Amino acid sequence: MSILNQLFNRGVFGTKCKTCLSLAISRIKLLQNKRDVQLKQMRKEIAQFLLAGQEAIARIRVEHVIREQNIWAAYEILELFCEFVLARVPIIESEKDCPPELREAVASIIFAAPRCSDVPDLLHIKNLFTTKYGKEFISTVSELRPDSSVNRTIIEKLSVSAPSVEARLKVLKEIAVEHNLKWDSSKTVAEFSKKHEDLLGGAKPIGSGAAVAQTFRKQGSFKPSPSNGAQSVTPGDSKHSKHFEADHSPSKNASFLSANEIEPSPRSYDVVPVSDLNIETRPQSSDVFEKARVAIASAERASAAARAAAALAHIKFPILQLEEGKSS
Repeated sequence: MSILNQLFNRGVFGTKCKTCLSLAISRIKLLQNKRDVQLKQMRKEIAQFLLAGQEAIARIRVEHVIREQNIWAAYEILELFCEFVLARVPIIESEKDCPPELREAVASIIFAAPRCSDVPDLLHIKNLFTTKYGKEFISTVSELRPDSSVNRTIIEKLSVSAPSVEARLKVLKEIAVEHNLKWDSSKTVAEFSKKHEDLLGGAKPIGSGAAVAQTFRKQGSFKPSPSNGAQSVTPGDSKHSKHFEADHSPSKNASFLSANEIEPSPRSYDVVPVSDLNIETRPQSSDVFEKARVAIASAERASAAARAAAALAHIKFPILQLEEGKSS
């Protein structure tokens, strides 16, 4: 029974293999004719883009043209391999292992089967070879191990990597010559040779703005005023602040206690926009001292007002306690 099974399986493998190979050859020829028409149309469109000066679109479309040309070349090689294997099916059927002279053709068909979705017959051929030679043989070919024997041209043409700059420029020049275009390729060459900036690291800091801000701080700029209305003064004006504190003792500030309204502090200076820093970065020394005096006066008025408010609060609090005690 084993001999009969072997003979039966051998006949079934040969018949299926011949059928699938014949269908694959016919389908590849049809696809080649279809792709040939598409390539001519695509090359014509690229020539129109070059003529209209839209080189950016042409540089993108040429990658698709190169991809289609590679697939067309791979199909041409696969057609030859399928015809070669079809003629040697009796030898494959009679031997247990793959013959050395057929190893490259069989391995190339197995490697291209999942990458050529337009030819489903190659997948059926791959399944037949899996049954014939085992999964280890298929894994060696699919993973491109050193002893896989896959045709190098098939590997290159079916690669998914982007075409090189030289290949794209070569095809663009061929299209220009084919359609008799006087195309200047200097702009495209400059675009291909340009190194695009990596924007993943974020925007680069601008050194000029930092330098302007640093210069403004060195020229005696003032810190922003606190929430209570008092304005801070630079350390260089400490002498003026001490002199002002000596002249304005608590006895001299009694007039603020009797006043119901506190005079609002004048604005020391207008805020200069950041865009105008490059116009005035070095104020005159006299203006700086005048602004410092005004700021000191404003700060002392605010502190005196705060002390007056605190004194009034201490005076009113006992009176309120006495009134509550009488009412109770």
